[in-house]
Amino acid sequence: MNKKTLKDFDFKGKRVLVRVDFNVPLAEGKVGDNTRIEAALPTIEYLIREEARVILMSHLGRPGGEAVDELRMDPVAEELANQLGKEVLKADDCIGPEVAEAVSRLENGDVLLLENTRFYPGEKENDPEFSRQLAENADIYINDAFGAAHRAHASTAGVTEYLPSGAGFLIQRELNSLARAIENPEKPYAAIIGGAKVSDKMSVIKNIMPRCDYLILGGGIANTFLLAKGYQVGNSLVEEDMVDLAREIMEEAESQGKEVILPVDVVVAEKLEAGSPHKIVKIDEVPEGWQIVDCGGPETIKKYQEVLGECRTITWNGPVGVFEIDEFAQGTMAVAKALAESDGYTVVGGGESAAAVKKAGVENEVSHVSTGGGASLQFFEGKPLPGIEALDDLEE
Repeated sequence: MNKKTLKDFDFKGKRVLVRVDFNVPLAEGKVGDNTRIEAALPTIEYLIREEARVILMSHLGRPGGEAVDELRMDPVAEELANQLGKEVLKADDCIGPEVAEAVSRLENGDVLLLENTRFYPGEKENDPEFSRQLAENADIYINDAFGAAHRAHASTAGVTEYLPSGAGFLIQRELNSLARAIENPEKPYAAIIGGAKVSDKMSVIKNIMPRCDYLILGGGIANTFLLAKGYQVGNSLVEEDMVDLAREIMEEAESQGKEVILPVDVVVAEKLEAGSPHKIVKIDEVPEGWQIVDCGGPETIKKYQEVLGECRTITWNGPVGVFEIDEFAQGTMAVAKALAESDGYTVVGGGESAAAVKKAGVENEVSHVSTGGGASLQFFEGKPLPGIEALDDLEE
């Protein structure tokens, strides 16, 4: 990464505006999952030690450009204070005179959390005036919000027009971990790509296929590929307009010597709901009117385990079944456990895959679990991340 980082600045006495990703779930006025807060601690604690005046900003939820009391940052400030073991000041706005006054009172090592940036439409619009107002109370800008790095918003990209800027420790770790897996993988390399729609992951498949040895497809994506191979998939989720493209991808993979792995037995259900009648069938025995809900038949799981057991690099983006329903989670849980048992380098792209490894209880047994679903997906696609592209380049 040819961008400035924390080590390239003298922070003592400086007002440092830090974009963090505190878009956390709230339950009854409390933070329901503090994973993203914990991920930001190394950068925040470093700035405190360097005697910076730390000003944190983040979005939370989707307030639609207006103030929504249920999406205020107060519970986040409370949880962050617990994590840091020190007071975290909280502003009731993210721009304007109240923020200027709060910043003016900061002493070295103090931490101030601003209000939800998405209370203003200028955030998502990357409005230059809103960006300028965010920046006007700071001397340096640090982006440590990997989960928002794929967005060209005011708080992730626009502010860099007004302040010297660099990347925090979390963004450095994310980029280094993802690059190690995607750009220079130790072989054999297996890429597991799941989720609902081929159209959502087509760019990922095209970018990764030349790099990997095995392409393991699951979830609704696998259904479309199975249809392309001539299997009947009942009422399963498919994209019929993507069947020809799926067929082309399989032909291209074969010409490149890649192995595309599709399920050979699956869990099917009458309805996509908990408690619905379900059973395991061979892939050529899907009953009419039923739908594939999990690529978790015993033969498929055995194949996953065999392939993943020999790989030195594994990346995973997207579940291979409807794992939110326990009866349909076996395939996804098997993938999570296979990654945990691997001796290779294992990377889980955020979002649903991260939730799956957490549900399996193995999030600490894989090499890297990304904090950014959309950002990691965009990285897997080989596309630039605007929130990182906007940061100051490291001088040669």
